[in-house]
Amino acid sequence: MNLAALSNVSCSSTDVPTTRSRAHCTQHLQPIRQFGCGCLRLSTRQLQRSRKQKFDTCFVAAVEAPSAASRELDASQELNTQDLYKRFEQLLGQYSYSYKQGDKVKGIVFRVDQRAAYVDVGAKAAASCPSEECSLVGVQRATQVLKVDDEREFIVVRDEYKGGEIRLSLRKIEEEICWKRVAQLQEENVTVIGKVVSINKGGLMVEVENLRGFVPMSQLPIVANVDDLMDQNMPVKFLEIDQEKERLVFSARKAVDSKQLKTYNIGDVAEGIIQSIKPYGAFVDLGKGMSGLLHISQISFDRITNVGSILSEGDKLKVMILSQDKDRGRMSLSTKKLEPTPGDMLRDPQKVYERADEMAQAFRERLAQAEATARAEGVQF
Repeated sequence: MNLAALSNVSCSSTDVPTTRSRAHCTQHLQPIRQFGCGCLRLSTRQLQRSRKQKFDTCFVAAVEAPSAASRELDASQELNTQDLYKRFEQLLGQYSYSYKQGDKVKGIVFRVDQRAAYVDVGAKAAASCPSEECSLVGVQRATQVLKVDDEREFIVVRDEYKGGEIRLSLRKIEEEICWKRVAQLQEENVTVIGKVVSINKGGLMVEVENLRGFVPMSQLPIVANVDDLMDQNMPVKFLEIDQEKERLVFSARKAVDSKQLKTYNIGDVAEGIIQSIKPYGAFVDLGKGMSGLLHISQISFDRITNVGSILSEGDKLKVMILSQDKDRGRMSLSTKKLEPTPGDMLRDPQKVYERADEMAQAFRERLAQAEATARAEGVQF
């Protein structure tokens, strides 16, 4: 039997070699190991004289040996793969982010459908922003607001939703911006326009800066029929702002229509009381729904770094009108123009108060002369 014939020998799956048969095979194949391929015929004849079963067993052992080694290699590779997966999970847990309700997160939109926008925020599971949370204005579909690859900031409204998914809100971000805006408007004591969206026995619900607030009946002007105010715009002023409780209260009585406001000219003197002190100036109540800002740069010709060191809430003073915004019920004021001597507001504010009308008259005369000169030169003043 030659090598080709030897390779054609087959064996059944029941011919599983034992430890004893492997040793016997090793003994009969010893001539091949010692003398190489040249002794193949002699070794084969010796095997032919043996029992056929012994030969089959030896051959199976020789064929099965590489398979066993292969199985050991596969098992080793499988073990290594499992180790890699474990290591990957550890790294994923180390570098993925964990969020809780109320956290602000930045993410990139990777898919948008009619129901929601799906956002990658670095967590193990994807985050979603439902259509109703996509805008403060209110939209039907997320696609109206967001698109793929948009990078936006969101607020986590639910940290563990179905399957560990995080729920996000863009509406909450817009709400925060609106609350900051109305706080600024209240600080400036301006008149804002609110749209009446509902009416009840207690008062009106109005919408200002996309936020809803309440106008009590006691703060409404006298009207023949309150129901006629539905869907109408009305001027209001802020009475109370509480972002934590999401509470806004307005007054329509304090908001005076621009037609009813007293009209001032540039250079006029008005008397008022300081309402509040800010780092950038002081707000002065001029009465009849009017208020004005006395900016830090308009207090004195001398340099001022701290408004509170010069003025206090409740102080009574005279100011000059620099400009007027009747629609918003606000004016720009100055005491610097009323100083007889530069720096008097710091050294002797009473002197400024007493001579305010005199200094204002001198200012108006200078202004009129400048206008006349400009007109003579053909310059539009």
